[in-house]
Amino acid sequence: MHDDEAFSLDLHDANQAGVYFVTEDDLGTLADSTHDARLLLRTIDLRDCTDKDALLLHLANALEFPADQGRNWDALSDQLRDLSWLPAAGGYSVLLSHTEDLRDADEASFDILLDILDTAVLDWQQRHIPFWVFFALPETEFPPQE
Repeated sequence: MHDDEAFSLDLHDANQAGVYFVTEDDLGTLADSTHDARLLLRTIDLRDCTDKDALLLHLANALEFPADQGRNWDALSDQLRDLSWLPAAGGYSVLLSHTEDLRDADEASFDILLDILDTAVLDWQQRHIPFWVFFALPETEFPPQE
């Protein structure tokens, strides 16, 4: 995603919301756009996050999951579709940086996370609340733009 594409997204439109792959350089623009759109923003650095347990801990801390909640895939799915402890009138935006560390070390967990996030996006869309997730990967992961 390049800066002009980030600005073409209507962050208020739940139907456009989804899971997007972006470059690390896009995160600043996306954070600014999220702030301007008055969405609740959470930025999660997954540098050196190489397994499911570390991933779940990073997500739980950044999204302030209740302490009494489980730390497994089912609980994560439930928590991402609830977020009642993090009220956001305009919607949510989650920026994940250095996601290649998890993908390269534990591809199965990376893929499960993508599936859970896709399900959460659809659930929020049914409630007409934008839920955006941006996975940042190195520029080298994307084909050159002409």
